Amino acid sequence: MGAKVEAFVREVVVPYEKDTRRDHHGAPTDELVMEMREKARAAGVLTPHIRDDGSHLTQRETAYVLIKSGLSTLGPLACNTFAPDEGNMYLIGHVGSPELKERFLAPLVSGEARSAFFMTEPAEWGGAGSDPSMMKTTCRKDGNHWVVSGRKTFITGAKGAKVGIVMAASAEEDTKGGACMFLVDLPDDAIRIDEIPNTIDNSMPGGHATLTIDEMRIPADQMLGEPGEGFKYAQVRLSPARLSHCMRWLGACIRAHEIATDYACRREAFGKLLIDHEGVGFMLAENKILIEQCELMIDWCAAVLDTGSLGTVESSMTKVSVSEAMMKIADNCVQVMGGTGVTDRTIVEQVFREVRAFRIYDGPTEVHKWSLAKKIKREWKKANEAS
Repeated sequence: MGAKVEAFVREVVVPYEKDTRRDHHGAPTDELVMEMREKARAAGVLTPHIRDDGSHLTQRETAYVLIKSGLSTLGPLACNTFAPDEGNMYLIGHVGSPELKERFLAPLVSGEARSAFFMTEPAEWGGAGSDPSMMKTTCRKDGNHWVVSGRKTFITGAKGAKVGIVMAASAEEDTKGGACMFLVDLPDDAIRIDEIPNTIDNSMPGGHATLTIDEMRIPADQMLGEPGEGFKYAQVRLSPARLSHCMRWLGACIRAHEIATDYACRREAFGKLLIDHEGVGFMLAENKILIEQCELMIDWCAAVLDTGSLGTVESSMTKVSVSEAMMKIADNCVQVMGGTGVTDRTIVEQVFREVRAFRIYDGPTEVHKWSLAKKIKREWKKANEAS
């Protein structure tokens, strides 16, 4: 399947990179996405990470497919392997009831709908960001419904999405102060999009919206999983979602490296090809090393997740290592190509922007390091108490 996905992306999707069907922010329109998906469906590469029987590929198998889909910034959209849908499909597939899967998961797997995950909240509101325990959006019981109110921000793809996973904190006794998740049809009159800011990245349709949820009534049978278990389910989604980001953007960095290499092997300056100048050749050599390191980290973490482990620590380590390496790869590609590298003549400058954003999305590097440092301290304390 990976070879089929790669061929499709290189031969069919790459030409769409110059397509002008973009929104005000530069993101591809849903019209463009759906046109590419029809071609992916015909080629047998739509939603390739989920088998016909609804089961998911292993994480190691998924890595091979998603890296190939990422060879174009449009590839994950065309093949339906992009965020947040890929992670949302994984979560609903693991936690949702048969009825919820039929209603909300099926249209995502078929590529007919996009989704959004409503968790992050505005900083000026004091809401949840990297620390989900700060969540201020609330849900309360009202007969056979739950009523949700609050604010959310950086909700990727909210505009144009048809399926939403809404996360809210609850004070209800049977939730033990935990969070709840709900599946909802979108759009909904109770959700008002306040702003879609321009951001450094623009590969995802719908942008990253800030919105207000005003007394949204949700039938109780649309709760995803059990009451009060929302943070637990977020962990189920978190590690695979972190890792799949690494997979997709590694594909993009591989492609950027190919473009930079081609440029350096054709462009002459100071009497010889750029690649023959040590400063340039060394940057490309560094890229090659970092790409191999990223592949190994992804494979290692995927193997851990395939054992059934949540892989929280391993995915945190991988996200830090891979995102930082990708930043260097993308930066080297821009530098090798000089003035051409900062133009939109190739996807290199976009990959640079997208990877820069990835260093923040799904947890900034510093949060992951802080969490790992806490674990190191706990392990040290336990070892010394034992002795």
